[in-house]
Amino acid sequence: MWLLGRLAPDHKTIADFRKDNGGAIKKVCARFVELCRRMGLLTKASVAIDGSKFKAVNNRDKNFTSGKIERRRKQLEESVSRYLSQLDTADRQDPSETLTLKKVRINEKLEKLKSEMTKLDAIEKQVLASPDQQLSLTDPDSRSMATSGRGSGVVGYNVQVAVDTENHLIVAHEVTNVGTDRAQLANTAQAAKAALEVDKLEAVADRGYFNGEEILACEQTGITVTLPKPMTSSAKSEGRFGKQDFVYLADENVIVARRVRNLSIALRPRSTARNFTVIGPMRAVPARSKLSVQREESVALRDGSTRKLSKPCRRGSTKIRRPCAYAV
Repeated sequence: MWLLGRLAPDHKTIADFRKDNGGAIKKVCARFVELCRRMGLLTKASVAIDGSKFKAVNNRDKNFTSGKIERRRKQLEESVSRYLSQLDTADRQDPSETLTLKKVRINEKLEKLKSEMTKLDAIEKQVLASPDQQLSLTDPDSRSMATSGRGSGVVGYNVQVAVDTENHLIVAHEVTNVGTDRAQLANTAQAAKAALEVDKLEAVADRGYFNGEEILACEQTGITVTLPKPMTSSAKSEGRFGKQDFVYLADENVIVARRVRNLSIALRPRSTARNFTVIGPMRAVPARSKLSVQREESVALRDGSTRKLSKPCRRGSTKIRRPCAYAV
């Protein structure tokens, strides 16, 4: 600030500088990584990959998708219907100067709505012609993306960054306009590997990057990826047990259920994958459907003896009051 005499460049000047010198800025970043490598700051071949949403200059009202166009058209049609209803009401009233002025204002609003409908039709044609069915008027490259906040979004870019896990230095970065990270793992990891100039690389990412093809591409290029697998099963939301609730012990050839709703059972396969023997007081039976739930009850007979009967539990129940065994 002292050298520049508190001279601050305008935002347009900064934007034009980035636009006109994009290649040079990339070379500066590459030279910075090379300098850090020579100083011994990037000795560990391990990076963490993540993406961040950067807001563009484009306003949300200047971004259009098929859904937004339909909602906007519906709003315009409702406004037209409301104004036409007001005109019908005015026609049934006695003529007056005030009523005449009101009709003139309503007709002007209808003409304005008509012009907006024409513009909307033209924008819809551009949206349908674009590859990703999306159009941004101010910043053509920006796209509408969902953020972590519920019901919120931003029109901008998805910046992918690979950071050194030891000194937290940015090794590689890439600006994309794809809203999800699902297809960004391999490109970002390979860029980090090339910047570090190593043969093997370890990469860590979150569950948003989980993609079988991307993981395979990393393995084929000598990159070991560590990331959690997302939970996509609807079993939990439907009140059922999922695959994550069971563990297979290969040494004992036993499928053991984890502690779920105070239920702990062990299933030993007999001959087929759906035929189990329970180690404990419960019994699991084969089922044609994906889920079979049974419970055992002791029934007293007239001669004084007791007999054990198996009865099905209610499907989809989230409250299991009696011991039940799941055959999956």
